Amino acid sequence: MFRSRSNDEKAPTDKVTADLSKQPRDPEAPKGRPTPKRSEAQTQRRRASTVPSDRKEAAKRSREVRRIELAKQREALANGDQRYLPARDRGPVRKFVRDYVDSRFCVAEFFLPLAVIILVLSMVRIGSLQNIALLLWLVVIVLIVLDSIGLAFRLKKQLKERFADEPTKGAVAYGLMRTLQMRRLRLPKPQVKRGERP
Repeated sequence: MFRSRSNDEKAPTDKVTADLSKQPRDPEAPKGRPTPKRSEAQTQRRRASTVPSDRKEAAKRSREVRRIELAKQREALANGDQRYLPARDRGPVRKFVRDYVDSRFCVAEFFLPLAVIILVLSMVRIGSLQNIALLLWLVVIVLIVLDSIGLAFRLKKQLKERFADEPTKGAVAYGLMRTLQMRRLRLPKPQVKRGERP
């Protein structure tokens, strides 16, 4: 409180000279950029001051940004735009896997409708229908397992041929998980028709 002003004024200049001494520069060399006009410097200061100091305002802005990002992501999931896809679905390897799976009929994609039919049959109080439901359940599971194993081997082979230099870790599991979804419910939406090879 009672310090002299001369000490306060000396302290900042010492810091500035210390900072300048860390960066050796030829005194004859130009500074490398023009000095900004006062109006430009003021607009930059104003822009920096528009950062919300209120927590509620900051939370509102972050929610708005998040909402815009999610809208872009939903649109990308519908049309396959690589820029806004989630990280899990992004990249040429994942796109190829999606196209490879979407171009085929897989037994696993009919699992949900078949499960509903089997459940209805098993609830009927007729012994023969319950036996048929149990047998149908076993057949469906065996077919899904065999189809998934065959698809996994073929997909691994295709990935080795096409993407020898790129990492393909998790791509086969990604494709198998996609087969479990019905075609019309898959996200990102299928970009190829059935029978059309990627």
